Amino acid sequence: MGKQEGRPPTQAERSRARREQILDAAFHTFSRRGYRDTAVDEIAAAAETSKGGVYFHFPTKEAIFRELVKTTADRLAAKVERAVAAENDPIARADAALRTVLVTFAGHRTMARLLFVDAMGAGRVFNSETNALHDRFAGMIAGYLDEAVTAGAIPPIDTALTGVAWFGALNEVVARWLLIDEPAPLESTYPTLRALLLRSVGVDESRIAVSPSLSS
Repeated sequence: MGKQEGRPPTQAERSRARREQILDAAFHTFSRRGYRDTAVDEIAAAAETSKGGVYFHFPTKEAIFRELVKTTADRLAAKVERAVAAENDPIARADAALRTVLVTFAGHRTMARLLFVDAMGAGRVFNSETNALHDRFAGMIAGYLDEAVTAGAIPPIDTALTGVAWFGALNEVVARWLLIDEPAPLESTYPTLRALLLRSVGVDESRIAVSPSLSS
């Protein structure tokens, strides 16, 4: 049964809303100033709450950042999985994963900066989070490549290592795009990166030549 119309929010609902407000404010503050240069006072001001209000929900600035990296990665992974689920062909599924990440980051530069620049530049304390993030997406790629091997679409390969290499290439392309003052559109890297990665796993050239639209 849904909540009654006009019913005032419960304490738990108010607490969740405040927590999301703090995370949203922290996301934009970290994206603008970077993790190292952001103070909790700035997050509190952006969230229109007190410093104590922030600490009520998150014990440290580190805790806020960890939660942001996790939730941002969750959203991206869910988007990739939805795009992949729409494809039946194993090569098309791997291609859809690559395409979705590039298109998503092209339209959400702050999200890309949080995952690809701030998380890596925040210091050794976040090494485990950064490694987990890389392992997660490299593992997703490896899973799609495993399907392609099973279907006979590509020859047997070390899909775990290839997943790491694919994500490493993607990581470098996105990071360079973020660090250039006036970069070309991120989408412009897709045809070359796609061809390079598909060739690396033995996809036939005739298949590589048929490049899907970025809007598909």
